[in-house]
Amino acid sequence: MRRSVYNEDHEAFRETLRAFIEAEVVPVYDEWYAEGLVPREFYYKLGELGIFGIEVPEEYGGAGEESFKFQAIVSEECARAGVSFGGSSVHVALCLPYVKAYATDEQKKRWLPGFVTGESMYAIAMTEPGTGSDLAGMKTTAKLSADGSHYVLNGAKTFITGGVHADRVIVCARTAPPSPEDRRHGISLFVVDTRSEGYAVGRKLDKLGLKSSDTAELSFSDVKVPVDDLLGEENKGFSYLGQNLPQERLGIAVGAYAQASAAIRFAQNYVQDRTVFGKTVASFQNTKFELAACKAEVDAAEAVCDRALEAHDAGELSAAEAASAKLFCTEVAHRVIDKCLQLHGGYGYMNEYPIARLYADNRVNRIYGGTSEVMKMIIAKSMGL
Repeated sequence: MRRSVYNEDHEAFRETLRAFIEAEVVPVYDEWYAEGLVPREFYYKLGELGIFGIEVPEEYGGAGEESFKFQAIVSEECARAGVSFGGSSVHVALCLPYVKAYATDEQKKRWLPGFVTGESMYAIAMTEPGTGSDLAGMKTTAKLSADGSHYVLNGAKTFITGGVHADRVIVCARTAPPSPEDRRHGISLFVVDTRSEGYAVGRKLDKLGLKSSDTAELSFSDVKVPVDDLLGEENKGFSYLGQNLPQERLGIAVGAYAQASAAIRFAQNYVQDRTVFGKTVASFQNTKFELAACKAEVDAAEAVCDRALEAHDAGELSAAEAASAKLFCTEVAHRVIDKCLQLHGGYGYMNEYPIARLYADNRVNRIYGGTSEVMKMIIAKSMGL
């Protein structure tokens, strides 16, 4: 069944991207995985391919598309091949919406041309040690200098995807203490140049999965941030962060669906080739039933993703609907990938098989972007509960 969510332009993009992945990523991906890092120069190739500029306005060097569907295709094709583009998803899916929505024309002229080419890679720093999902509890501060020319940034962040290679980081910091009525008051966003004195990249964190995606600790010691690098208005950062959450959660939902779909493909290929007791694993009724059940679940996840993609492009995707899509698709992916690994037997536990890497990569989907428990709270609130 052809998916109606994508048109001919989308499918042409998919073909180009699939060929690129086969030629430029698959042959070297094992090296990236072992290194725990995508080479910095690879991002220039993504820039040349146009991946970073799809949703950037034409006047800044982009294609001027408004649809998120192209980024959904990137997720689907990476999952299909069992590879990752490292921190580039954060660069495009998380950072770009903030720059587009809140940067001034002068800031966009400074920042977006390099964003498009990959010369300036972006990350976003929200989470701090000890705060987790409680962003209102952040301790990083940015104090305006006496002459009003710059802010002085102090603090630390952790779990920052893309933090190793980043050239600029959107840092969330307190510019005023929380008010008694609203703990979220007083947070601002800054687009910080990582070459600044006092800015430091700490450990590259050793994660369970997403091995080729660099995730780092960051610290700021009296970092001077020009007032011209304040993103949006002072003290309104928390409200800005909430505006992009539906798209972020939609992206996670699509990625989870794509991983589950890929898991079925990997398992189907394996069981058709693997022989036990003189028969292919695919010939056993249990195998057929397990894969059939997985296929039904993934079909449902696809329908949820496609509906959400259409709603997002129409500007109608609500926070509760995005939470529902994320909750459903990540839970489906958890079940499906586990079953597909089981069908691989002992080989499914070996990292040389893509299903093993997929199993580890998938686990974070139910944590980042808001845990499954937080998604349930959002959905319940929308129900009046």
